[in-house]
Amino acid sequence: YEAYIQVQAWVFNPSDLGEVPMGSTVHFFMTSLDVIHGFKMFDTNINIMVIPGQISEVSHTFTKPGVYNFLCYEYCGAAHHTMYGQITVVEGK
Repeated sequence: YEAYIQVQAWVFNPSDLGEVPMGSTVHFFMTSLDVIHGFKMFDTNINIMVIPGQISEVSHTFTKPGVYNFLCYEYCGAAHHTMYGQITVVEGK
């Protein structure tokens, strides 16, 4: 699977990446439209900077079902705390 994400203050677009089956490898491709952002996904080893003018890439194989939340970890302005999203990993799909 491939996920293409545009990042800008104060949103990941898209923020809901939908569902993937357990065991899937997802390749994330991100770019920032304004300032430096971070992309941290909980319960994984994903932690990457998203820099304007560059494409940040990271891949992860999801071996457990659940909702995996991600957020921006680089302070990017007043509504920084509202930057989050998720991907859902489901069994038997």
